[in-house]
Amino acid sequence: MSRSLRRGALAATAIVFSIASLSACGAGNDAQTLGVKPDTDTVAVDGVKIQNALVITQPKAGEGPAVVSATIFNSGREEQTIDSITLPGTKATVKLTPATGADAVTVPAGGSVILGGKDNASAVVENGSEAGRVGDFQEIVFKLSETGDVKMEALVVPAKSYFSEFGPTEVPQPTAPQPGASGSPATGASKPGKPGEPADDPAKGASTAPSDAASASSSASHGAGH
Repeated sequence: MSRSLRRGALAATAIVFSIASLSACGAGNDAQTLGVKPDTDTVAVDGVKIQNALVITQPKAGEGPAVVSATIFNSGREEQTIDSITLPGTKATVKLTPATGADAVTVPAGGSVILGGKDNASAVVENGSEAGRVGDFQEIVFKLSETGDVKMEALVVPAKSYFSEFGPTEVPQPTAPQPGASGSPATGASKPGKPGEPADDPAKGASTAPSDAASASSSASHGAGH
């Protein structure tokens, strides 16, 4: 196991309980999140503190989006917005989406905001293959409206176990075609006959009508002549 993978495994174990605690916390001046002690590296710039940052990939190796999950605290007197998140050294594009009903991803004054998880703001790495390898650390830059850039390293983990609630939506796998879904003959199509027998003719039976009409016309003409 590589050094980065060993380090990643230890860090992943350490942050599990911290994430579980944060998912149950709210935002505000007396939010429980303000009293949570982080189990991972914490980065603080001015009045902004970021902890439990993760890059969470698909639960199974393959294509699909990843997400950035983190908790951002603001001890200042003014609210701030998270304007962008970037992953230096990659071509990844991170799409920020506010929580339902919000206009922006805002960190309230004296409060916090959680990225990832149900009903929270999200940061989706649309080209997830650029998010890094599981077990490694990826540099992340959070750009806030007042503080500016806040840099830190985040562990890359798959959306399994405790991380599944904060991870990306799993990419649906293609389903196998159902028997008879294609290639079956259309209803009413003519059936081939057995060897030595003529095939069924859809027009059979219709051809007698013109002949009968001609006979009737001939009889009528003969009668008129007498």
